[in-house]
Amino acid sequence: MSRASEDFARGDWQAAYDAWSREGLDGLDADELDRFGTAAGLVGHHDDLVRALQRAFLRNQEAGDLRQAVRCAFRLAMTASSHGEPALAAGWTARAADLVAEIDEDCAERGWVAFLLMFRAIGAGDFAAAQTCADEAYAAGRRFHDADLIATSTCARGRVALYHGRFAEGLAHLDEAMVRVIAGEATPFIAGNVYCTAIEGAQEISDFARVAEWTAALERWCDAQPGLLAFTGQCAVHRGQLMRLHGTWDEALREYARAAERYVRIGTPDAIGLTAMETGDVLRLRGDLSGADEAYQHAADLGVDPQPGLALLWLASGRSEAAKAAVDRLLAAPAGPVQRCRLLPGAIEVLLATGQVEPAQALAEELSSLAASSGAAALVASGAQALGAVELAAGDAAGALPYFRRAHQLWTKTSATYDAAVARLSTGRCLLALADPSAEHELAAARTVFRQVGAAPMADLASSLLAPASLPGGLTAREVEVLRLVASGRSNPQIAAELVLSEKTVARHLSNIFGKLDVGSRTAAAAYAFEHGLV
Repeated sequence: MSRASEDFARGDWQAAYDAWSREGLDGLDADELDRFGTAAGLVGHHDDLVRALQRAFLRNQEAGDLRQAVRCAFRLAMTASSHGEPALAAGWTARAADLVAEIDEDCAERGWVAFLLMFRAIGAGDFAAAQTCADEAYAAGRRFHDADLIATSTCARGRVALYHGRFAEGLAHLDEAMVRVIAGEATPFIAGNVYCTAIEGAQEISDFARVAEWTAALERWCDAQPGLLAFTGQCAVHRGQLMRLHGTWDEALREYARAAERYVRIGTPDAIGLTAMETGDVLRLRGDLSGADEAYQHAADLGVDPQPGLALLWLASGRSEAAKAAVDRLLAAPAGPVQRCRLLPGAIEVLLATGQVEPAQALAEELSSLAASSGAAALVASGAQALGAVELAAGDAAGALPYFRRAHQLWTKTSATYDAAVARLSTGRCLLALADPSAEHELAAARTVFRQVGAAPMADLASSLLAPASLPGGLTAREVEVLRLVASGRSNPQIAAELVLSEKTVARHLSNIFGKLDVGSRTAAAAYAFEHGLV
């Protein structure tokens, strides 16, 4: 056994890549070319991976080994897809299908081709066909005891079931696939893809308990392989998502930056766009609206749709009409249950901010139904938060209160620091409307958390709600909220977005304020606020 083969056998991909690079590709047989391609891909040398697999494909074809040629074509299709080369991916998929048709007997390679055809079906939105392909791949893996095919098709069946809204079934398949790769049953290329695909599936339906568990397993797997670069970017993204959830936003932004740097090195533009979108979400919550806009535009330039985060950014910037138009378009577009899980919370927020209570209520009920099907605590919390927000917007603070308390309990259970504080602030708003003196404690506690995580807009909102018990000028607590935001320079649309009011309601409050204070301009009202210690 050569030195390169020894390095490969013990999982030292960098050493194996270096050794085979020194030897040159000309003297390598088809099997060695395949292993060199694997090592090259794992340490981030995409061009060498493609060159080696193309040579291996030709060698296998010339030798009449069509099955191995199909496997090379499969790898080439997969790597082309992940590197933003859909035409090449389609070409290699067709080539693999042609070669399988030349094989007379049944074989595992038919399952690998079915797996590739599954991606084509998903791209076309035909999830029924995708399910059939995933099942065919799994059955072939079982018939021929192909551990790689069983692991990856089990994971694929899980993701397709999620797309169909069969959350319990989908998660069960993902659990099984993860056990297989954690137990070491799959080769590195397949194991890495299963790790990342399963984590992404759990993240899409806000099952953060699984995301945390599986990300820790992925991190251990990555750390055990010297020189590994592939899949470490995904690992950093998932760590960043968990850091954002837990309220450590500085660390989250650093992880996204690390992920982007690794994605640049291996040349996967879609994945870089994902890090830009995640970065934009954090910056928006911090109140860095220009930075968020830049991040979202970068994501869009790379082919990743930054919605609904971009609509929420427009709302925070006072562009409520643009935000609502975007949400209306998104809601009208065909989308499955997984896509709706991601869209609905932001859409509900925009609709309520623009006074669309009835449509928001229907969406909140839909979100709650999806959450109940998933069983994911974070998604159930999001559904409860949405139902409470609808009740509060409709003027029923007492009816909203149980929903917000439930959301706070569940967000706390999932260690979602920021989201738990949002639920607590909402609880405080209900208590304030009900003239309950415990409102101050809830609002102060929420403000403390917002300040800790760096959520300046929400900290400001909490401060505006913490108005003194005895208010000057005959102002109500809500009018003080509006006045404080006027004094801070907010426009009417921005005030409407922050206080979840319609612009018409804000204008009415402002008219009342001017009348009570006997002032005729925003500047004079702001001066009054400063003089009387309201800011």
